[in-house]
Formats: sequence, C-alpha cells, structure tokens
Amino acid sequence: MGLPLQGACSGHVTSTPLPLCLSGPSRSPPVDMSKRLIQNLAKAISKNVVHFNKMEVECLIREFHSLLGQPNSAGKSDNLDERRFKGILKNDFGLTNDTIMERVFRSFDKDSDGCISVKEWVEGLCVFLRGSLDEKIRYCFRVYDLSGDEHISREEMLLMTRNCLRLHGEEDPFDGIKDLVEITLKRMDHDNDDRLSFDDYEKSVKEFNIVLEAFGTCLPNALRIEEFEQRVFQEKSDQR
Repeated sequence: MGLPLQGACSGHVTSTPLPLCLSGPSRSPPVDMSKRLIQNLAKAISKNVVHFNKMEVECLIREFHSLLGQPNSAGKSDNLDERRFKGILKNDFGLTNDTIMERVFRSFDKDSDGCISVKEWVEGLCVFLRGSLDEKIRYCFRVYDLSGDEHISREEMLLMTRNCLRLHGEEDPFDGIKDLVEITLKRMDHDNDDRLSFDDYEKSVKEFNIVLEAFGTCLPNALRIEEFEQRVFQEKSDQR
C-alpha cells in the first residue's frame, strides 16, 4: 500500500550507480594543483569515505577545483559558496526546489561555515551518489527537517509539498494539499505525536522505500549519477 504523496513528490532510491557510458559535456581544466598534493589530500580524505576508492577521490578533488574557477562571491577560491553549489545541484543533478537545495547545501556544509570545503564535497557526494539506504534515510530526514529540531512538522510538510506541486505545474489548491499532508502524517506518524520523528520516518521508508523522497526530490536519479560519474571519473582520470 503506497502513501498519497508518492506520485507528486517521490524521488529515486539509487544506492547502486548504473554502469558508466560515454556521455555528458566536458568542463574546463582544473585549477593547477601538483599531482603529489592531490594524492596526499585524496589519501587523507579517503580514510573517511567508504563508497569511493582513492582514485575516485582524486578525480572528485580535481572536479572540485575545476568547478571553483574564479574566486567565488565570498572572495575565497578554496571553497564552494551556496550560490555556486546550487548551480551544480540544478545543472548536474536536476534539483530545482530552492528550499530543498538550501537544505542540501546545509547537509554538505558540516561545519556550518557557509561554504563547502573539498573534504565536505567528497564526503557529501559519498552519500549523495552512492549512499546505502540507511545513509540516505539519515540524509533525507536532515534535509526535510527544516527547523533542525529533529522532527518534520506538519507545517514543514505543507511547505515542501506545496513547492513540489508548483514545480510539477500543478495549481495550488491549498485545501487539497493540506488533506494530502494530513493523510501522509497519519500514516507515517507511528508514535502518534502529530509530527514525524526520525524513527517514524525510518520505519515508514523501510516499509515503503518509495517514500524516501516523499516531500521533494533531494537525490539525483540514476541517469544523473551515471552521467556525472562517467564524466568525472573517466575524464579526470585521464588528466592524472
């Protein structure tokens, strides 16, 4: 038995990437970094990631510095600011909801300093592209917990669902959306406290995987993952 919001807002559970194939545009060459510096940085970062090997981490580091290009709006050339990161989410991974993209940025920005370091970039992509179901459940819950209070409230569900339906070209019948939220909350709220705790959300997703992204797409689909990994891991590997 599915939940009522899955048709409007559900995303894609892609814990295993598809085989790579030749596709996708090429970016400009990365900012000049010594091979030894990249290797040493990759060795250090690799200790904290489980879904990328050292060569793949090196490629992601090269991609990170290629994306930086000129100094960003904060005047720093060694980190990604929110504006540039949202552009990557939209252009490379197909995310379009501003509220969701802001929350994805916060999930990558582990130290909350307003920008994403190369270490945060690699560690974030580890879950974003190849995370296990358990890892993606924790990630999605953090994205949907707009207030950061360890619960997804009725108001947060309503906001995200309205934004999701608007992006899909639907009209904004508030009463209808409110009814959808009420039904969804009732079915996912296992402890009956009128909001979703992490335990409520985890249990619901493990019963029906399709509701992982019930409140808005916050993960790339399989095709986007395939295109990104083919371009970054093959082209950047050729530059080593």
